[in-house]
Amino acid sequence: MILYLHGFRSSPLSNKARMLARLVAARDAAPGAWACPQLPPSPRETAALIEGLADSAASLALIGSSLGGFYATWLAERRGCRAVLLNPAIRPFDDLRAHLGRQPLFHGGGEFEFRPEYLDELLALDTPRLTDPDRYLLVAATGDEVIDYRTMVRKYAGCEQVVIDGSDHALSDFDAYAGRVLDFCGLPPATNR
Repeated sequence: MILYLHGFRSSPLSNKARMLARLVAARDAAPGAWACPQLPPSPRETAALIEGLADSAASLALIGSSLGGFYATWLAERRGCRAVLLNPAIRPFDDLRAHLGRQPLFHGGGEFEFRPEYLDELLALDTPRLTDPDRYLLVAATGDEVIDYRTMVRKYAGCEQVVIDGSDHALSDFDAYAGRVLDFCGLPPATNR
C-alpha cells in the first residue's frame, strides 16, 4: 500500500493527492494499493490512525507532504519502510505555534481547532536522526514560501534528494515529479493491455 499523508489544513482533495491517486490507478495497482485518509488535527490521533493503516498493509510505502512529511518520517522510522517527503515540515512543534486556534481547511470548506497540547504531541513524534537514509526520497523546492528548503536538505542529508529550483510549497509543478515518486515507492509502471 502507498499511504499518502497530507499537510496541515489540507485533505485528500489536494491537487497532489488526487493526481497521485489517478496515477496509482493508471499503473494497474491492486485494490487497496492507495490510501489517503483525512488526518485528524491531533498528532496523537493521527499517529494512531496511520499506525492502524500500516498494520493492515501487506507492504507499505509512504508519501508525505509538509506536515504529512513529518508524520511519514516518524512512521517510516517505526516501520522500516520507504518514504517520499514533499517539502516536509521539520519542526512543526515550533512552526505551528503561530497557528493555534480555529483554522480553515483548504479543500472542501470547514475548519478545525488546533490546540496548544498538539504542539507537545508533535514534539513526541520528532525523529532527530534517520536510521537508514536510503529509504527516503526528499523533494524540496527552493521557492517554498513556508519552509526553508535548506532545513529540509540538512535534515535529509544522505538521502536521495530532488531539489527543485523555484516552485513553491504546494509544488505546483508536481506533475513533473509524480512518476519518480511512485517509482521510488516501488509501484511498477503501467502495463500495456
